[in-house]
Amino acid sequence: MRVEELNTYEVLEHRRIEDLNSDSYIVRHKKTGARVALLANDDNNKVFYIGFRTPPKDSTGVAHIIEHTVLCGSREFPIKDPFVELVKGSLNTFINAMTYPDKTVYPVASCNDADFQNLMHVYLDAVFYPNIYNTDKIFKQEGWHYEMDSADDELKINGVVYNEMKGAFSSADEVVARQIRKSLFPDTTYGKESGGDPDEIYNLTYDEYLDFHRKYYHPSNSYIYLYGDMDMAEKLKYIDEKYLSHFDSIHVNSEIGLQTPFEKQKTVCCKYPIMNEESEKDNTYLTLNYSVGSSLDAKFYIAFDILDYALCSAPGAPIKKALIDKGIGSEVFSDYDNGIIQPVFSIVAKNANPEQKDEFLKTIEDVLKNQVKNGIDKKALLAGINADEFKYREADFGRFPKGLLYGLQVMDSWLYDDTKPWINIEANATFAELKKEVDTGYFERLIEKYLLNNTHSTVLIMEPEKGLTEKKDEELCRKLQKYKEALSDEEISAIVRETAELKEYQEEPDNPEDLAKIPLLTRDDIKKEAEKFINEERYAGKQKILFHNIFTNEIGYINFVFDMKNVPDRLLPYTPLLKLLLGLMDTENYSYTDLYNEINLQTGGINASISTYTDSGDVKKFTTTFEVAAKALYLQLDKAFDLVTEILLKTRFEDEKRLLEILDETCSRLRSELAGAGHHSAALRALSYVSEAAKISDMVSGIGGYRMLEEVREKLADNKATAHEIAGNMKELCEIIFRPENLLVDYTASEKEYDGFEEKVISFANKLHTEEINTTGFKVECNKENEGFQTAGQVQYVCRAGNYASKGLKYDGALRVLKVMLGYDYLWKNIRVLGGAYGCMSGFSKNGDSYFVTYRDPHLSRSIDVFKEASEYIKNFDADERTINQFVIGAISDLDTPKTPSTKGAYGLTAYLCKANMKDIQKDRDSLLATDLEKIRSLSAYVDAFMEDECLCVVGDGNKIVQSKDLFGKVEQLIYAGKSE
Repeated sequence: MRVEELNTYEVLEHRRIEDLNSDSYIVRHKKTGARVALLANDDNNKVFYIGFRTPPKDSTGVAHIIEHTVLCGSREFPIKDPFVELVKGSLNTFINAMTYPDKTVYPVASCNDADFQNLMHVYLDAVFYPNIYNTDKIFKQEGWHYEMDSADDELKINGVVYNEMKGAFSSADEVVARQIRKSLFPDTTYGKESGGDPDEIYNLTYDEYLDFHRKYYHPSNSYIYLYGDMDMAEKLKYIDEKYLSHFDSIHVNSEIGLQTPFEKQKTVCCKYPIMNEESEKDNTYLTLNYSVGSSLDAKFYIAFDILDYALCSAPGAPIKKALIDKGIGSEVFSDYDNGIIQPVFSIVAKNANPEQKDEFLKTIEDVLKNQVKNGIDKKALLAGINADEFKYREADFGRFPKGLLYGLQVMDSWLYDDTKPWINIEANATFAELKKEVDTGYFERLIEKYLLNNTHSTVLIMEPEKGLTEKKDEELCRKLQKYKEALSDEEISAIVRETAELKEYQEEPDNPEDLAKIPLLTRDDIKKEAEKFINEERYAGKQKILFHNIFTNEIGYINFVFDMKNVPDRLLPYTPLLKLLLGLMDTENYSYTDLYNEINLQTGGINASISTYTDSGDVKKFTTTFEVAAKALYLQLDKAFDLVTEILLKTRFEDEKRLLEILDETCSRLRSELAGAGHHSAALRALSYVSEAAKISDMVSGIGGYRMLEEVREKLADNKATAHEIAGNMKELCEIIFRPENLLVDYTASEKEYDGFEEKVISFANKLHTEEINTTGFKVECNKENEGFQTAGQVQYVCRAGNYASKGLKYDGALRVLKVMLGYDYLWKNIRVLGGAYGCMSGFSKNGDSYFVTYRDPHLSRSIDVFKEASEYIKNFDADERTINQFVIGAISDLDTPKTPSTKGAYGLTAYLCKANMKDIQKDRDSLLATDLEKIRSLSAYVDAFMEDECLCVVGDGNKIVQSKDLFGKVEQLIYAGKSE
């Protein structure tokens, strides 16, 4: 049956979209008016979502809490957490749910037909028939609840979303972004916090929450998207018969109102918390913000992104350069948000001062007027267009299905116009048109209309305030204490009773009959063979090439892999600085601005990284590499080689002004990233106490690397003459690393794109350093510190780590099953469900490095206690075959995530450098697939082994860490405070 033959749907449009190699349909469900968009093609990574327009009227986070709670049981799947059951036992390639400022979306993806149908079924049942009406305990667990274990206890607030948003509001960067939208749209839904403001979440009542679901979660307010290789008519028939046909059409008033433009620019001031030891000087955010255009204008949708690149985003772009040159902020960036009906463009100077506001505004105005008068750099515009077009054509989103990213982008227009789901993803013609506009003054006119002459604008100043976190905590404590004092004994007893009842509900196992209702694949549905890597050793003269013969649609993925074995101890800490500077400094033939534009004009990007690869035959050995990855269309490979040569061999490191700019900007960005991704920071740091490979990773991308960059930055700021020393170290590192004997060229492309490649490699290798060097290489030493890193945040990231291989244990493929079991059983139940943390993770690497870590966690010592009991839980673990099958399938799902051409190449390179063979890889898969109850229990030995190292690292609330200071060997600020005022 064809889609057009379905009598329950009306096909509004059916046409071919060549840009996406898809047949597209815009469809309306006749009875309810449900909107449907279909992209039929040969992609076996199928995607489904159902979304709803959900504009909040306040900042209690009701839309976000609904998103969490509808996945906590439904009519056909009445268990407490179908979402977790699905994740444990599905071959999904994506499963999640997302709350946006004006919509909520529930997407799933899978390459397995039966699995895809199961996921779609569970999600549709969840949104239309959730259990939230049967018990308020779901709302209390995921949203918020008062908590007291006894009448004498302090009254507290807990809840998963509550703690998630406390974590989100602990990031100054996230807060300023939220405040910008609030300042521009005070009268519409965009002025509210759809995720929930922690200061307002606890004002949401259970009845208000239910009313929100009743109003918006109806087919008449729904958006259904299907993508990939499937029988679209069959899916639509199922959705109608099982769900849509059971509803009548209603009018849902969910339209997104437009903010009336301001008559004049507004100024808004707000505060954010910093530690008492941090300086308030040079710590203010100055922002200039505009409401610009409409996301329903397909040309504008992309054009302003190009303008953003040319004006401010690219290194050396005129606004960024002008502000940095005047010392207005150490990190200057812009942001263009086109995911809402009224897009927002912001320019942000971070680490500035309030008194610089007028100069900040004047500088931007002067630059904009100059760009209009003298014209925008055409090369910058073309570079921006090419960069966006390359990403669009490549459609490589790593582990995320491209159909999912298309589907989410579809909502940028479809949500506001039922007839326009495709306008922002059908972009080839738009790119061609924009290239022609470079010479017409079109982009200059955009500046005049939307920036220079636009009064719908705000100046937002966000200043730091010492002790603000403590002040807010104390204010909440007083408020809760006052509330408790006003309660009667009966009301206090009710809270104690409800706290106990909630915990009892959370700990009560699901009915086995209800669990069995969750559709589940079997081990027979899983392919037995491990994915083969595609590796072929070839030579260009004496130079080794690792070739991956994979279809890449005429794109060549090159990775220049240099062994770092000869880097001496004294220079090893400087390698992350070298990685940072390459491509951002002047070279012999380019200014850094021209270099960046040239890279984006001629290639799909050039990026440096440092990696470690463990020897699969001897996990005590590892290789550390400095890698420079480039991707380009085959016809542009010569240019890619030329640019990499220019960057590696002709960079000028002596410019102290530019060095300091890069260090200032990078350190500012890392301060936010390390605190926001505290789970990653803590895990890497804790592992660095016992693992040499982890110590290098921490030095490159963790707290250790950040600290080193801060030290260099302060040294340079105090004495510009040290630039000569830094430049000397960089040049010496280049001479030691970028040598032909250290080089392996990794290349992913099809055979026809290999033609002429060897000549390019020989030419490149002949230009590398050959001068004599005298070095014995480096040796890494690990020391257990057990550190507590204090932040101004309101949550913790708690990690216990260690290494099982040092106790004589060898990696077992079943450890992947243990990871799923812990992540969605023991840790999930105790850390998230009972503890209220947003997340919890574990990891077991082949070299023995292992960890438990929490994410946005209200607790500290309690979570450590949970970790300590994990081994005992595993030793006594009991489950039926169905449950163990779930964990096995969940582990395979993670292992078998579909790979893009570039990730297939990376998979082969990793196997090659780890000296892995298919026999060992297959052995690990066989062990995973054979996992049974006895095997799971035996894995407690691995937890015992790594926990024996007692490595602890916590990133989070400074007060909580001080309260638990006896747990740590060292307590200090995460953010480098620098010199006090």
